[in-house]
Amino acid sequence: MKSENVFLKILLGAYLILFFGYLLGPLLVMSITAFNSPSFPKMTPWECLTFEWFDVLANDERILNGIRNSLIVGTGTVILSVTMGLAGALILTQIWPRLRATYYTIVIAPILIPGVVLGISTLVFWDRINVMLGFSSDSFLHNGIFLTILGQSTFIASYCMLVFIARLQRFDVGLTEAALDLGATNVQAFRKILLPFMKPAIGSAAVLAFLASFENYNTTTFTFGKYPTLTIELAQKVRYGINPSISALAFIIIALTLFGALAHEMYRRKQQLALANGAPVSAVTGKGFQLPKFLKGNPAAILLIILTLGAISTIWYAQVHSPQQCILDVREQKRIETEKKIQAIKEKRRQEMLKKQQEQQKAAPSSNQAIESPGKGAFGGVFAPQNLENNAPDGAAPVPESKKDNPGKGAFGGVFAPQNLNETAPKETSEEPVNPGAGAFGGVFAPKNLKEESSD
Repeated sequence: MKSENVFLKILLGAYLILFFGYLLGPLLVMSITAFNSPSFPKMTPWECLTFEWFDVLANDERILNGIRNSLIVGTGTVILSVTMGLAGALILTQIWPRLRATYYTIVIAPILIPGVVLGISTLVFWDRINVMLGFSSDSFLHNGIFLTILGQSTFIASYCMLVFIARLQRFDVGLTEAALDLGATNVQAFRKILLPFMKPAIGSAAVLAFLASFENYNTTTFTFGKYPTLTIELAQKVRYGINPSISALAFIIIALTLFGALAHEMYRRKQQLALANGAPVSAVTGKGFQLPKFLKGNPAAILLIILTLGAISTIWYAQVHSPQQCILDVREQKRIETEKKIQAIKEKRRQEMLKKQQEQQKAAPSSNQAIESPGKGAFGGVFAPQNLENNAPDGAAPVPESKKDNPGKGAFGGVFAPQNLNETAPKETSEEPVNPGAGAFGGVFAPKNLKEESSD
């Protein structure tokens, strides 16, 4: 049994490592690349510790403008989505029970619609409204901030409504009815009883709506107009190449998210510990934090303090650290490595050339032999000089001395012999041919055939 328990613990530990590595691994890698000196985000090989990319991010006007627009859009989306979500959740608890399923399906439907469709439909719908009202093309109905808030709120409000519905399921309706029986108005009952009960859900829905708006791209890409958000700017920068300043931005967002989560967990743990000790809720929410007490049994507070100290130390070290010498050393090392590679390539080419020269020298004797015996080649020695001089080719029987005195007769059967140009073979005693030009060729080359005379 003990061995099985140990085996299960090992499997559980391996599963947790893989699970959190899959979730947090890319974030960790991107955070590390923000402190590496190469101009392209990479973790290995590590070159120099630098904080330069945070300075580059602080001077990037496009990114800063995108963050500004994202904050404006996020704030408007939170207000509109939380309001619509809370109203939708309250209506769901008040309408006729048989209509609740239909109403719930209609309100949740925007979550199932692709963001591209929502963005296009928002743009087309408000453009038609603008035309119907007779407004110009520069009216607020064509404003990118306005359209983006409306487009994002159409589906983010549904997320908020789900959060409120989950909270309202634990609400005791009798409290509101008792307040109404005691003379309170509906507004007073909502403000004094229901709204305080819904505060945790409102906070959760607001955070959810802001994060969903901050990272939205599909809907925003059709509605932003002249006001691109952060996601739009990042997508446009990726097309033309990125640098580690994007990693620096990601590191800042991750750090802020982690600080917020730890602060919320610390506050919630403090409330639980105080309520467990019998303290009233007003005392828990009214007093400030006392360091020795809330650190006891509160690991989130300890982690928050450690991260805060780490952030302060990092900021201080960034002010005094200078990576210039390290960067120069890395550049010199790269230059030396590049020269070594160039020399290796040159040496390789020189070896190849020497090898080719050796091969050519080995092939040179055969070509010399061919030169020593001209006329012998692919034609089997037909055009060898001896064949034109009535001499036998190599390997054949020697030509008699009587035939050597008659040039032109060889492998071609004596066609090119001088007497073939005569009409009859010359006599041994005559010095000139009887009829030059007429011979084995039928007199075609006879002088009379070359004269311009009429055939008549």
